This record gives sequence, C-alpha cells and structure tokens, in this order.
Amino acid sequence: MKPKLIKNSFDYEMALAYIESLMEQPESDDINEEIELFSSLITMYEDEYFPVNLPDPIDTILFAMDQQGLKRKDLIPIIGNQSKVSEVLCRKRPLSLSMMRNLHEELHIPAEILLQDTQKNQVPEKRFKSQDYPISEMFKLGYFPKYKKISQVKEFFEEIMSELFTQFADETPKLVYCKQSKSKTKPDMNTLLAWQAHILTQVSSDEIDDFSMDALNDSFFEEILSLSIYPKGPLLVKDYLQSFGIHFVIEPHLPKTYVDGSVFKSLDDKPVIVLSLRHDRIDNFWFTLFHELGHVVKHLYGKKKNRAFFDDTFSSPDEGIALLEKEANDFAMEHLISSKKIEASELCDPSLWTPSRILAIAKEVRR
Repeated sequence: MKPKLIKNSFDYEMALAYIESLMEQPESDDINEEIELFSSLITMYEDEYFPVNLPDPIDTILFAMDQQGLKRKDLIPIIGNQSKVSEVLCRKRPLSLSMMRNLHEELHIPAEILLQDTQKNQVPEKRFKSQDYPISEMFKLGYFPKYKKISQVKEFFEEIMSELFTQFADETPKLVYCKQSKSKTKPDMNTLLAWQAHILTQVSSDEIDDFSMDALNDSFFEEILSLSIYPKGPLLVKDYLQSFGIHFVIEPHLPKTYVDGSVFKSLDDKPVIVLSLRHDRIDNFWFTLFHELGHVVKHLYGKKKNRAFFDDTFSSPDEGIALLEKEANDFAMEHLISSKKIEASELCDPSLWTPSRILAIAKEVRR
C-alpha cells in the first residue's frame, strides 16, 4: 500500500488494516519504518477527526486540591484573594494567564489542561507587565473596549496586550526611527509600540481604495494643500487621503512618547499616517501632515522593511536619522511654500514679516 494522506474513513480503515498486516510480518528495518510512517498518517487523521477532550480545568483544580489535601484558603497565594478563589471555583471568573502560571508551578497541573490546548505543554512566559504601560491613560482613551473597569484590565493585562500586539502579525515589531533631541528623555518604546498597535487595530477595519505611489504626484499634493484655506480643511483630509489608499488617524499621544506624527504600513501594506495633535495648532497640523507624507514618498517603501517613523517635530533628530528627517522636513517646507516663492517674496528676511504682507502672500499661494 502506498503511503498517502488519510482523508476519509475508508482510507483510515485501510491504513489500520495495513499496519496490522505489517505487524504480522518478520521484523526488519524497512517494516519498522513503514509502520512508523503509517502510524504518523493515522495519528494526523485522528488528531483532526477524533480529538481527545481535555479534562475540565476547574475539575482538575478541585481534583488536585483533594489529592494534595488543600483548602480554598490555600489557593489565595496562587489565584488571588478569597473572592477570586471562590469565583474561579464556581466558574464565575475565567482563569488569567497569571493564575494558570501559578497553578502549573504550584499544583503541577498540566499546562495543556489549563490552556485547553493539546499542543502546549508550558504556560507562556510573562511578556507584558502592567507597570511598563500607562494603563490609566490607555483605559481613558478606549484601548480596552471590552472591559468596563480598570481592575479587569490589570487582571487580564497579559491576554489583552497579547491580543493587541497581534497587529504586528507575529513579526518583530517594526523598526522605529524617532526624531528627538539628545537632551530629552528617550521615548518609552513599550508605550510607543502599544500606541502603534492600537492604531493598527483601528485601521484594520477601514475599507479604503488601493494605494499607488504613482498617484502621489504634483496634482495630488496641490489638491490636498487647497484644503488648507478652509477653516474646516483638516476635517476633509481623512476622506481625501483614503480615496488614494492612505489611512489617516487622529490619535492622542500617550505619556512619554513625545510623538506629534507618525507613519508606518498597515497589514495590507498601505500607508498609515497618524497625527497626535500634541501641539494643537493649525500650522503644526499641516507641517506634520506633509512631513509624514514626505516619509511615505521617500522612505516608507525603500529597501529597509517594516519601517515606522515616530516624529517629534519640536526637537532635533539624532545623528543616525538626521538625513531622513531633513529630507522629510525639506519635503514639507517645499510643498507648503516653495523656497523660490520665499525668496521672491523676500520672506527669508524676518524684518519684513508683517501681518499684512504674510496675509497677502498666503492669499497668493492659497495656503
């Protein structure tokens, strides 16, 4: 019988009968290898169509308590306070990863039972610590919509953050380039990545047009700049960018991120431009927007993959990224008001900056 994947009950019965016939033959290396091969094929079929039901986690905890002579109070150091112990054993509170880890280590309950997964024999190591993130601010900003109380977020923080970080599609978190002054405190990278993951969650449900770099031509930029003359121009930016396949999000910054704008790619490889409005001024809005558009045009789809730019527009860049930031700055300034126009209008001389002169030039260039 030729080995092949078992796809139905007939193939399964034939494979079982064939193994039985092999076992009746004189033992040899060839026979043993064939038995091992068909046994593997049978196991694969059984795992898919006849899965073994794992014991119930709570029943297993109660059994372990009985075997080890433990009382409910003995579970307090493992599960939490008396109320949590009671709720868990009464099936009113789900087990958190932290509880599972303690039960596995202290009561020696198999991880696959606690996790209800035959493929896992260890509870995952602790990856996220609540003290590493500004939970209160994240809670207020709607990062955890499934939870009504911050105490619930803290209890199931590992699970919540693991789900949030699935937005990185199991890849190493995107390479980050931060524009910042050396004299300032470095951004908190954990918080910055949580901010990015939250934004990726938001845009994952957006249905926008396809993106093409070729569409980002002079007319594209002139059209978006024409919105700047309207008081509500910033409100029109989102629809315009999305019509060209660019996600646009206004998302408040988190503590210790020092971010005004950011750009990175969504899971479907479209640009995501984010403004935090940390400095909520109309000039900062348009400059930061075009700074990020500069990154899209010049850097986001270059040879280096998974780039993510987080920009503090009020400080100087570190040496390693100075060129990238200068290019984005030059791109923004040249599109907002070209250097030729500045020179022709003598705006390069601050002594000539009068309100009436600036207003006249603004009307002339429609900015």
